[in-house]
Amino acid sequence: MRHILNRLAYVAFAAVAMLCFTSCGYKVTYNLSGGSIPPEAQTFSVAYFPNNAPMVAPTLSNVLTEALRDKFSRQTRLAQVEEGGDFAFEGEITNYTSTTSSVSSGDYALQNRLTITVKVNFQNAVDQTTSFNAKTFSAYADYDSAQLLIDVQDQLIEEIVQDLVDDIYMAAAGNW
Repeated sequence: MRHILNRLAYVAFAAVAMLCFTSCGYKVTYNLSGGSIPPEAQTFSVAYFPNNAPMVAPTLSNVLTEALRDKFSRQTRLAQVEEGGDFAFEGEITNYTSTTSSVSSGDYALQNRLTITVKVNFQNAVDQTTSFNAKTFSAYADYDSAQLLIDVQDQLIEEIVQDLVDDIYMAAAGNW
């Protein structure tokens, strides 16, 4: 009998807690991808990210722009529009460099590192306090120094862009 009373008390407590949490005035929609989107937000837009880095990879601008569009299309309920979305992104690629990241005891390069840096402006039309301007995001991937960058750059760009897009997404929609 005591077990049943304890169980009923637990269920009653859970019901009261749920009522308390659902009666709050401000609602935010959470999704399983780690982001939060206000219910008032309906659209997003991503402007083309030009490559203004001193060293240019021809496909990088398109890959980055499309990856960011794809991330918001797949992981949110927001509809994509050409410009002026409730979540609006624009920016530029500011750096694309390959440097030595690891050296052997004989002063030979073992690993090289490709680093990509982007500057992003994000406008949240629903909640301006979460907007940001000229925020810098940077990511990198290492590759064997015996390989030429031209031979591995497409694969490295895909990997690095995924990291950049994840970081941009969390900065814009993960502020909970």
